Amino acid sequence: MRIVYCGCGRFGIESLNALKASNHQLLHIITHPEKQAGRGRKLHANDVEQWAQQNDVQFTAIEDINSPQGIELIKKLAPDLLVVIAFGQKIPAEIINIPPKGAINVHGSLLPKYRGAAPINWAIINGEIQTGISIITLADKMDSGEILAQAKMKIAADDTADVVHDALAKLAAPLLIATIDQIAAGTATYTKQDNSKATKAPKLKKGDGIIDFAMFAQQIHNKVRGLWPWPGAAACFVSARTGKKYPVAIAKTQVANPAGKNDKPGIIDENFNILCGIGSIKVLELKPHGGKMMDFKSFLNGRGSGCGDYFISFEAKS
Repeated sequence: MRIVYCGCGRFGIESLNALKASNHQLLHIITHPEKQAGRGRKLHANDVEQWAQQNDVQFTAIEDINSPQGIELIKKLAPDLLVVIAFGQKIPAEIINIPPKGAINVHGSLLPKYRGAAPINWAIINGEIQTGISIITLADKMDSGEILAQAKMKIAADDTADVVHDALAKLAAPLLIATIDQIAAGTATYTKQDNSKATKAPKLKKGDGIIDFAMFAQQIHNKVRGLWPWPGAAACFVSARTGKKYPVAIAKTQVANPAGKNDKPGIIDENFNILCGIGSIKVLELKPHGGKMMDFKSFLNGRGSGCGDYFISFEAKS
């Protein structure tokens, strides 16, 4: 089949490699325009545009696929099927109805759970031990289309969002090709979602990273995992000796003790664990604001700190 791919995120690169190697024709890629990034605010192409350039696949970078220009482009390309992965734009019925086989989307959760822009992050934050890939048809309501295929994977106790992201991207590629083969052969099965079981996975904001140490240790550990590498679990280290505050992003933790109520959450104990509302966590790695990643012991040694120092959230007052 003749396929037009719509996407801009790294999540789809494994699927692009599989599409290129398949018996189907990757006709064209539609992606987002270059954006300013870095200290110099220079224009940078997204991962999908870079892939298209490296693999000599024609592409169009467009701000709004719903514009007359976008609609005319799809009509001119005349694909049999649209494949949409990490595109970030809503595609209207007018475009979905152009290809005779419609449009399908690769989504990083076991729908109907975790509909939205950040399904991987919220699954980890909520302590899920399993997630997966869903391939669905595009529908008017976000991530509510019919399910064509699903594949499951376990989430390990210390997996971070970037680790699960990459594992799901690999899981998606062969599933996508098998699904496209079924669509081409007319053997695909379309199953409606149970909307009563739907949960949301909204786009992450910087504020989602603020840690409340009054939470359970396991909850904080899950939050650290689910928010790495972006926006990062944010906290403020305070030296009891000097009163100086150091904003940090906590990158890696372990649950030191899952139980036990603490009256002063955030305090660093004699074992260099952080007391939580219930239980305690061990910080393994963190990144000071404007600094480089380091282990927790090196961070404390560099500030003459240790037992009795404490962490607060950015919203809290010491």
